[in-house]
Formats: sequence, structure tokens, C-alpha cells
Amino acid sequence: MSDDDLQQMYQEVILDAARAPHGKEHFLEDTRTQSLRADIDGHVNQTSAGDTSVLAEHEACLAAQSHQFNPTCGDEVTIHVEISQQEPHMVQRVVWDGQGCSISQASLSVMVDLVENQTVERAMKLSDDFHTLMESRGAGIHDESVEDDLGDAIVFRGVSRYPMRIKCALLGWVGLKASIAQALANMSDSDSQEGDFLALQRQSAFSNVKE
Repeated sequence: MSDDDLQQMYQEVILDAARAPHGKEHFLEDTRTQSLRADIDGHVNQTSAGDTSVLAEHEACLAAQSHQFNPTCGDEVTIHVEISQQEPHMVQRVVWDGQGCSISQASLSVMVDLVENQTVERAMKLSDDFHTLMESRGAGIHDESVEDDLGDAIVFRGVSRYPMRIKCALLGWVGLKASIAQALANMSDSDSQEGDFLALQRQSAFSNVKE
């Protein structure tokens, strides 16, 4: 794709996100979700479960969210994900709420289109590929299959030339990885608690037989 074509596509993506950003919602309070606060550099602090949380749509999923802030540009976003408990784990829902520059908002909109209804493994691969694109300093990724996978996200190649703008484009992707990691951690805790409960049941049944 030529630089002129890429620039035209970039403008279209920015305008589309400005008119109707995909996945953007105004969050409802719901204590069923858990929040994770982290800045763009990955410093994480736990927040209470009721902070700006979202009403979960999928009963069979575990939900988590991550709040991201980019002090350089003032972008701020909370990413909410719902991950299926059955394997392969699927990203069943991604929504976000926040404000920021046109780059961060467009990147979030494109990200939702790419990862929603994908496996967690594929979503993480897309995230890694987008990070690689942002580290290319405008050179892009010389792999047609990866470019095809990234779809509209490839238009942010030009953004990678400007270090101060890279964080804007990465903001949502950092939040995505953090929230998915939290959901999977919650899943592991839930499985562990279920295992402890079953062990207690077996122990109780064994004690009753002995008596």
C-alpha cells in the first residue's frame, strides 16, 4: 500500500471513529465486575470492584476491566472485557468509555472490531502485532499475512514515526491486555475455590462413611 493510500485510509478511520466509535458506552455501576487501574507504562494498582463498572451481558463469562491514563496527551479510558470460561477462551465482549485525542479514540474503535468474538490467543497475537507496528518507526511490518490480520489498524503505521503519539495509539491495547489478564486470573481463582469446595465435599463424605 502506498503512503498516499495509507494516509487516505487513515483519515477515513479517524473520521469514522469520530462519528461513531465502535464499542464506546457509558458505563453502569455493577459490583459483578472488577477493576484494574494501570497507567500506560504498566504500573498497576487495584481499585474497588464498584468503580465505574459495566453491567455484564454474558452470564457464562468472567468480566474484568482496566483503567488507563496517558499523562502525555491526557487520554483516559476504561476497557471492559468478558471472557468465556470454556476453552478455548473467547473475547465475547469489549466495550470502553473515556476521552482523548483522535488517535487514541480511533485506535480503540479499530481494536474492538479486531478482537471481539476472537479467541484470547488470537487477541493477544493481534495486540503483539500492533505493538510491533508501533515500534517500526514508520517502516511497517513486512509480512503481508500480519498486515492482513491487523486490517484497519495498519493505518497507524504513520503514527509510529512520532514517539509522543505512540502511547495514544497503544492506550486501548494496553488496557485490553491488562483486563484479559485480570479476567483469566479471576478464572483461575474461581477454579481453585471450586476445587477446594469439592475436596471438602469428598472429605466430608469419607468421614461420614467411616462413622
